[in-house]
Amino acid sequence: QVQLVESGGGLVQPGGSLRLSCAASGSIFSINVMGWYRQAPGKQRELVASATSGGSTNYADSVKGRFTISRDNAKNTVYLQMNSLKPEDTAVYYCNADLQVRPRSPPLNYWGQGTQVTVSS
Repeated sequence: QVQLVESGGGLVQPGGSLRLSCAASGSIFSINVMGWYRQAPGKQRELVASATSGGSTNYADSVKGRFTISRDNAKNTVYLQMNSLKPEDTAVYYCNADLQVRPRSPPLNYWGQGTQVTVSS
C-alpha cells in the first residue's frame, strides 16, 4: 500500500510563511511527478505546483514568485515553501503523486489526506 502523509499546515497572518511537507511511503518503485493541489470552500480543486523527478517544475500563475516546490527524491518527499501568503491562499492543500509500484507498471495516482492552510489576521 502507498500512503502520502502531509504536514505543516496551520494558521498564519497575511504576509507570513508556511512550509508544507508530504512524504510518500509503501511499495514504491519510482515517483514521476509530485505536486500540490488546493481546494477552497465552494471552489474546485486546483493545481498549485508540481515537480518531476528530473527537476522540472510548474506553478499556478497565482502563486508564481511566492511559492517554491522542491523534492527530495531519496526520501520520496515533496515540499512547498509558501511565502507572502494572502487570505486567498486559504484552502485545504493536498499532496498528489504519480508513481510506479514496480518496474514497467503503469503509473498510479495517489492523494494525501489534505492539510488546512488558513491565512487570516
